[in-house]
Amino acid sequence: MTAASAPNQIKGYGTSRYRTYVLSALTLIYIMNFVDRGLLAVVGPELVPELGLSDTQFGLLTGFGFALLYTIVGIPLARFADRGHRVWLMTACVALWSLMTVLCGLATEITIGSVTIGAFWVLLMCRVGVGIGEAGCTPPANSLIADYFAPQDRSQALGVYAMGVTLGTMFANLIGGWVTDAFDWRTAFFVVGLPGVLIAAVFKLTVKEPPRGYTDPPGTKSAESVSLQEAIRELTTKPAFWYMTAGATVAAFCGYGISSFQSIFLVRSHGITTGEAAIWINAPVSLSSAIGTFATGWLATKLYRKHPGAIAWVPGIGLALSVPFYIYAFTTDNLLYAAIGLVIAGFVKYGYLAAQYTIGQGVVTMRVRAMATAVLLFVANLIGYGFGPLFIGAISDIFFVSGVAELGVAAEDLTRNQCHPRSIGELSDNLQTVCGEVYSQSLQSAMVIMAMLYIASSLFFLITWRRLDKDMVDRNPS
Repeated sequence: MTAASAPNQIKGYGTSRYRTYVLSALTLIYIMNFVDRGLLAVVGPELVPELGLSDTQFGLLTGFGFALLYTIVGIPLARFADRGHRVWLMTACVALWSLMTVLCGLATEITIGSVTIGAFWVLLMCRVGVGIGEAGCTPPANSLIADYFAPQDRSQALGVYAMGVTLGTMFANLIGGWVTDAFDWRTAFFVVGLPGVLIAAVFKLTVKEPPRGYTDPPGTKSAESVSLQEAIRELTTKPAFWYMTAGATVAAFCGYGISSFQSIFLVRSHGITTGEAAIWINAPVSLSSAIGTFATGWLATKLYRKHPGAIAWVPGIGLALSVPFYIYAFTTDNLLYAAIGLVIAGFVKYGYLAAQYTIGQGVVTMRVRAMATAVLLFVANLIGYGFGPLFIGAISDIFFVSGVAELGVAAEDLTRNQCHPRSIGELSDNLQTVCGEVYSQSLQSAMVIMAMLYIASSLFFLITWRRLDKDMVDRNPS
């Protein structure tokens, strides 16, 4: 079904006010998605030493442990979104991931008969549950936005929706950081997880399922959802989709890795508390990033009619500009200057979020919109989210072990968690000196290496720009 109030002007489903409400509801859910997802990174400085985790294990929890099922389950859920009731799907998934977030706060060592399961494995299972629930958020949400908003308005609408990434991270820091300092990290999981069940119910009661394909141009043939094989076949004819996916994957690899360890880096390098890192540094960085996400989406929308390639080259330039600011933030000894560097880097880099969804929706026909988003997220999340945090954690541990060895201490005589402020007093003077040399420096080096990889992401988006004129199919000049 399509709707048009004028020959060359397609309007979205419902009234303007109702579309605004629906977009607000979807954005709120996306914010919750990233609050629940990002909370582990916020409470990391307290959780890691309490549970005795290595940086590699923490990287596995924040990355691959979450992303594996998130990406695998995303494909069948997206197929359902292409033919089933999208509002019902999102309702069930919001309730599921909210409950699993609460269970993360209960993670501890458990014994079943003669088998003891460590706290790490219990927390990993809870994170897998969160990932399964969150897999049902973005594909149906993007499909709903595509039917509620006409092509000429869709980029800006998706830009608003994409702000959920940075706003969710901001609220995870504001709420999680304060609750962790005031109570403990377990309470933080309860506080952010429980409201999700109520929000899921309100969403189902107030958001309507729009006719599928409502904003497609007049005369567009309606079709049933296609198989994964057919969707992939259509995508193989769109090089811009794959260049964009490569750029988004590298950006996710860097972004998720850095955000997962940013609180830990700030606590280790500058000696502040978990709450101080979250509230005074991470929250302003997330707010700046949210504003930047919206600003670049707005700019690309304004340039879209005359310069459709702006949806690719605007974020490409922003990603490149973020690199020097990140490197400065991770190497300066001044906490204020580090915060300023992180704020600027966050502001200029996040234009790729709106771009990845706009390009992903714009190069395919209505039949495979949700599937195209799922394919994009499968690659970007499995590689980017799955291995980004794990990469930083592993590199940090490698640098720590090698640094300890260079200072003449055997690896088995000193672990990173022994260098934590709550434990370091129990060490000899020599080992305390070694901790001072390698405890924070090893993670610092890993963060700098990761920041430099944003250059590769920038190049992929600039290459995407060269293909957009040929591959975009939903441009609707008015």
